[in-house]
Amino acid sequence: MAMKRHPINRRQAVGLGAALLSSALQAQAPTPVTTVSVQLPTQPLLVQMNQVALERAGPKRAIVEYTGPAQAGRYRVLAGGRVVAQGELSALPEFSAWGGGRRYFEVDFSALQQAGVYRVEATLGGARVLSAPVRVQDQALFTTIADKTLDYFRRSRHTGAGDKRIRVFETDRFVNVWGGWKDAGGDAGKYLSHLGYANFFNPQQTSMAAWVLAYTAQTSGDLYRRAGLLGRVQDEAFWGADYLHRILDADGYFYTTVFDKWGDEKAERMVVGYEGEEGTYTRLYRSAYRAGAGMAIASLARASMLAKQSGRQGEFGGATYLADAVRAFEHLEQVNAQYTADGVENIIDDYTALMAAVELFHASGEPRFLEASRLRAGRLMGRQGADGGFISDGGKRPYYHAVEAGLPALSLAHYLAVEPQQERRDRVATVLAAALKHELDITGRVANPYGYARQAFQLAGKDGRAEGEVMEGFFIPHRNETGYWWQGESARLASLSAAMVVASRQLGAAMPVGWAGYAQSQLDWTLGRNPYGISMLYGFGKRNPPAVPSSAGDMFAGGISNGITGAADSDTGAGIAFGPGPDDAQWRWVEQWLPHSSWMLLAAVVTAR
Repeated sequence: MAMKRHPINRRQAVGLGAALLSSALQAQAPTPVTTVSVQLPTQPLLVQMNQVALERAGPKRAIVEYTGPAQAGRYRVLAGGRVVAQGELSALPEFSAWGGGRRYFEVDFSALQQAGVYRVEATLGGARVLSAPVRVQDQALFTTIADKTLDYFRRSRHTGAGDKRIRVFETDRFVNVWGGWKDAGGDAGKYLSHLGYANFFNPQQTSMAAWVLAYTAQTSGDLYRRAGLLGRVQDEAFWGADYLHRILDADGYFYTTVFDKWGDEKAERMVVGYEGEEGTYTRLYRSAYRAGAGMAIASLARASMLAKQSGRQGEFGGATYLADAVRAFEHLEQVNAQYTADGVENIIDDYTALMAAVELFHASGEPRFLEASRLRAGRLMGRQGADGGFISDGGKRPYYHAVEAGLPALSLAHYLAVEPQQERRDRVATVLAAALKHELDITGRVANPYGYARQAFQLAGKDGRAEGEVMEGFFIPHRNETGYWWQGESARLASLSAAMVVASRQLGAAMPVGWAGYAQSQLDWTLGRNPYGISMLYGFGKRNPPAVPSSAGDMFAGGISNGITGAADSDTGAGIAFGPGPDDAQWRWVEQWLPHSSWMLLAAVVTAR
C-alpha cells in the first residue's frame, strides 16, 4: 500500500483543504485543494452522525458537541421533514483526550424503526444545528454501498502487461504475476502483505480482498442477486483467485509482493521483499501464513466452492483453485517458520492458518483439515490472557493491529461453525466470549463519547522491539516496530464490527445491545460520526476527504480513506489528527486502501444477513 512511501514522480504537490469538500451521494471528480491542514471544527454546536446508512432495527446514535457554558439542550429527530421524536439532550461524561473545552451529549433514536431518511436537530445555548441526513432501512449498509464498492475493486484492477514477465529478486527467473489489484490510490504495487520485517504488523491485503469477495459471493449469493450484483461479485472473486493461482510458485509458496519502490522510475518492478521507509529490497518474498499466504489459501478454497456452486470460473477452474490451496497448505505446514522474518510463528500465523484450514475443510470435507483447524485454534486460544485479550508472542506483547484487530475472533468463530465435538465447542465459545468482552471493556474503560475501539500496546525500544509497560489508547502507537508506519484505522474498525456480529451469532444468542452498539459505532466513525464530520467512504455522505494526488493518488467512489489518527507528534498515538501534513505524509490520512473496502464490504454483508 502506498501508505508507506515517499511520493515519487507524482503530480505537483498539493495539500489538504482546511475547508472540507462537499460531495453528493454519488461520486464526483475530487478537486485538489491547496492549504495544508484540516483542523477540528470550531463551531460552538455540532451534530455528528453516520452520514451513509443505518439499519432499521439497529443502533442509531448521534453525538452532539458543544463549546459553551453548562446548560440543558434539546433535540428533535426528523424523518421526511416530520418530527418523529424529541426530548432533552443526554449529557455524556467529561472528555478531553482530543482537546478541551467541549461538552458531549448523545441522541439515541434506536427505538425509531420506520424506514426513511433521518436527520437530528440539536438546540443548545441559543444555537440550532441540523445533522447530515442518513438513510435508514433493512440491509441499509449493503444496499447503499455494495454497488460502488464492487466498482472500486474493478477500478483498482492491475492490468499492466509488464507483469506478465517479472523477474524474481536475485535470480534470472521470470514469472507471470499479471492481474490482481493495485494496493492503494497512489500505489500500483501488489501485496499479499507488507511490513513482514516487523513480524507483528503484517496486514492481510490482496488475499483478504479475494477471500471477502469469494466468501460473501458463495455464502450470501441471494443478497447480491436481489441487488442485481451477483455476476459482478463472482467476476471479482474469480479475478482475485486467478491472481493467487499465478503467484503460487511451483515450489508451493506464494510471492508476497510485486514491488517497484512505489513507482520509482529507477527501481525494477519485481517479485521481492522489502522493508523500511526506503523500501529496501530483501529476500523475504516467500509468503508465510502471516504474510498473506494463510488468507490466500482460504481464498482459493472458498473460490473453488463458489465455482462449484455457480457453475462459473475465471481463467482457471474450481479444481485448480482447490488443488492450489491444498498444495500451498501442505508446503507451509512444513516450512512456514522459515518464511518469517524472525523464524518464529506468532499469533498472526495462528489465525490466518486457522482460516486456511477451516476453508479447506469446508471445500474438501477431508478430516485432516479439521484436525489442522483444531491444532491452530488450540494455539490461538492458548495465547489469550486473563483479561480476555490476546498475546502476540510467547512473552507479554499484547496483540494490537491497525488493520485486522477483529481477525482472531473472526477465525475462531469460523472454526466454531465446523467443530462437531461439544467439549471443544464449549472451550471455543468461552474464549470467544471473553475476547469480545475484552474489546468492550477496554473501549469503555475511559470516557469515550464516540465509542471508538481502544487497544492495548507497547512502544518500540531502541532495538526496534516492543518493550516496557503495556499502555492503552485510541490509536495505534507511532513509535512501533515498523520504524515509521502508522495511519488511520478504517480497516481495523470494520474488522472489529464484522467480528462482533459473526462471533455473537456463533455463540448462539441474539447480540446484546452493548455488543450491537459497539459494532455499529466502529462503522459510524468511518461513515461520518467522528469529530471531523468526514465520511471516509468516498462518494457517500456530506463530506469526504479532499484529494491529495501527490501522495494519495486516485480517489474512487466506494474506496475508503485511511482515516483519523493520533496527533502526528505523539509517540503513543495520543491526541487526534486528520491531514495535518506535510504533503508527502498525507497518505496516512487520505489515501484509499484495499483492506478498508474489503473489511467494510464484509461488515455490510454479515450485518445484512
